[in-house]
Amino acid sequence: MNDLDATDRRILAALDEDGRMPTAMIAMRLGLARGTVQTRLEKLRESGMLRAHSSRVTPAALGRPVAASVQVELDQHQISEAIAALASIPEVLECFAPAGNTDLLLRVVAKDPDDLYRVSEEIRLCPGINRTSTSLFLREVIPYRVTGLLNEA
Repeated sequence: MNDLDATDRRILAALDEDGRMPTAMIAMRLGLARGTVQTRLEKLRESGMLRAHSSRVTPAALGRPVAASVQVELDQHQISEAIAALASIPEVLECFAPAGNTDLLLRVVAKDPDDLYRVSEEIRLCPGINRTSTSLFLREVIPYRVTGLLNEA
């Protein structure tokens, strides 16, 4: 949805700052009618721009403070099976199909380094996966945000 107007962008920027901000608070902060904010949020959800009833939960709060990326090389004939198997691993938070030498790129979490080894082995043993390479994230230096994108006109 590229037809965001300035009001939509302001609402989304407020939510990017605090995803749990109530509609009434957004309206008050932005000087808009509560109904206007509510209607726009509903349209943004219907368009797929916002997930309904979603809050980002930090994996650390769920006992998984260790994060890593896993590059996966796979047998192209078994990509569907590999993705299905990866989707069944709770510690696999995201899976991307990037351009380049890597077939799949995963973001995973674990309890500690030993648990990361277990998760890596579980990934490696999925059908169709030939090789993996894991890189540990030491620190998050820029948290997930979209505010900068919303400020582009």
